[in-house]
Formats: sequence, C-alpha cells, structure tokens
Amino acid sequence: MIVLDYPYVSKFLVESVRDLGQPVLDTPQVRELAGGVPLNYIDEIEFSARLALGGKVYTNSENGLEHVLRCRCNEDLARQVDICKDKALFRETVAGLHPDYRFLRVPHAGLADLDLSDFPVPFVIKPARGFFSLGVHVVNDLSDWPATLDAIETERAALNAEYPEAVVSGAEFILEQVIDGEEYAIDVYYDAEGNPVITNILHHHFLSADDVSDRLYYTSARIIETWLLPFTEYVRDVGRECGFNNFVTHIEVRVTPEGDILPIEANPLRFAGWCVADITNLAWDFNPYECYFKELRPDWDTILEANKGQAVVMVIGDLPPGTDRAAIGSIDYKGFQSMFTNMLELRKIDYKAYPVFAFAYARMDEPELARLKDALAEDFCRFVKLK
Repeated sequence: MIVLDYPYVSKFLVESVRDLGQPVLDTPQVRELAGGVPLNYIDEIEFSARLALGGKVYTNSENGLEHVLRCRCNEDLARQVDICKDKALFRETVAGLHPDYRFLRVPHAGLADLDLSDFPVPFVIKPARGFFSLGVHVVNDLSDWPATLDAIETERAALNAEYPEAVVSGAEFILEQVIDGEEYAIDVYYDAEGNPVITNILHHHFLSADDVSDRLYYTSARIIETWLLPFTEYVRDVGRECGFNNFVTHIEVRVTPEGDILPIEANPLRFAGWCVADITNLAWDFNPYECYFKELRPDWDTILEANKGQAVVMVIGDLPPGTDRAAIGSIDYKGFQSMFTNMLELRKIDYKAYPVFAFAYARMDEPELARLKDALAEDFCRFVKLK
C-alpha cells in the first residue's frame, strides 16, 4: 500500500504507483498531488484492515507516518516505525553494536542545566524526532553551548511551521558525539525473513567540517562496488537489532578513517525523502519502488559493468539562510542549471512554502565531481532575485 503526502510527490512515483496497481490511501492531499492520474484508491477502513493483515506500506513523506501510527492495527509495524522515528530510541536499540559510542537523550526543559563536563566534544545536538537537517547544530567547543541554546530557542517555534509535530518536535533532543568520516545514505528494504536488499547507496558530501546541509548527494559505480557488500552486512546487523521485516528504510551511516561503520539515523517506510529515491532509476535504470513491493533484487554485476566511471548527482537548490521568502521575485533557474553539463531532470519547488527552490539531477564522469563541489561551496544567493 502507498501513502502519498506533502511536501512533494514526483511524476515518476505517481506513475510507478499507478503501474504497480498498489492500493493508495485516499486523502484530499493525494488527490491533489496525483494530478488526475488514476490510482487504486482505498478508504481508511480498508487501509487499516490491510495493515492489520500485514500488508506492506510505503510513504513518500514523513507526514504519511501519522496514518500508520494512528491506526495502531499492526503493532509490529508501529514498533519498527517508532524505533526509526525516535532518534534516541534508535541509538538505544543499536547500542550493542557500538558499545563505546556516546549519546544522551535530554528533554528540552533539561538543556539549560545540563552538565556537559564529561561529554565528548565536538558533539551534535538535534531533535529526537526530526527531518531534513532541521534544528541540527554542531557544538565544537563548550564555549559554543550558550549560543547553541539561544539558537534552539529561536528555532523551536518555527520547527512545526512546515512539518507536523509527528515529523519534527522540539520537545526532546539527542546529543551524540561527532563521528569523523564519510557519510553515506543507504536505501534498503527488508523481506519477510529480515534479509536486507540494498537498492542504492548515496555519498553525502558536506561543504565544510561544520556543514549539516543536504545540498549534495551522489552515487556512482565505484561507490556501489566498494560499499555494497560491507553495507549489506552492516544493515543486516542493524535489522536484527531492530527486528526489521517487511520494512523499507533509508539508513544514514558514517565510515570512520579506521573503516568502522556507525549509524546516523534510520528513516521509516521510505527510501530517500522528497522523492530523491528516484535517483535510483535515473542512475541505474531500475525502479526501486517495484523492487520493494515485488521483492526484486538488483543485478548489480550487470548494472555496474554498464556504468563504469559514471556518477549521478542530486543537488538541492536551498535558499540562503535568513532569506525572506515573501520578498523573492524570481529564481534564475537557467543560471542554476548552468552548473551541470548533463542535466537529467530539474524539479522546481514552491520556495514560498519551503526553503528550497529546486532539486537537480545530473550525470557526469566521476572526475567532474570536483568541479561541481567547488561550485557548490558558495551559497545560492546569486540565483535568487528579490522584488
């Protein structure tokens, strides 16, 4: 079954849902987002009944989790969602895999009086229930802590302006030690026996040591060849600890310079958010949604042989911090596209509603990535035209 909701549904996902014939929970949101494409709509009663019988679920958006959790007619599925959605609970659940890793769950009311004298620095603080890097801060020195607390207080009121409290909440926070290393995002589903099947691996490139943005992700044949086997074994361990089965998730990890794999978070009932999972089809020419519902396994040997030396990137056109979205007159989309030599798709986003004006997908030879990373080091104010 499928639950479609805001902030964004791609044409590719809607057409995939139609072609797969998957039942779709009927809501006013999905009727609008589907744009008239005929889908197999079911009401909430039938959705709940299918859920109780163990039907598979996929939602493009964290907003859609509310329908699954409100029903509570499949307690095992709700348990798996809860483990992922509560970042502190996820840390606690997989703690046995990483006994030396330090983290701390703290209610908002306890932040001001928190004794951090024994906590490793640098560390990250973020909402225990969060999404899209909202409310995330890196504390490099304890002298930064008062300013961080002030920033958190300023942000709390705005956290739920764009996403419901089930998605992002400032009621509770998690502090966790910074993990040095390269960050990767893994799209994976678990079959009925809990066996993991990876449908894509994305490298998350950061612009600086304290950058927490989602501006650039990319995949390549080299990345898949290098990490498919070790990541498969790792997500198998994570799935065992969490009891994942008939479940789809987007797991973010970091690999330390010593080669240790440590988790950042797991996102439930979806692959990459904002339909970034579509990059799998653009890069590797297979449908990840079909893989999940039909329990198909990518033929990676054949796929990689045909794509040696290639990379496919996803770049988020994020608005510069502090931009008054109401004051934006237009976006220079042609200028934005000029950063790419082989654009695959440009998805324009309503920047009046969200702090993002586009998602761009492009193919390039892997050595070209260095030039793109340099171009992304500057903010995108040059593409924003104010009234």
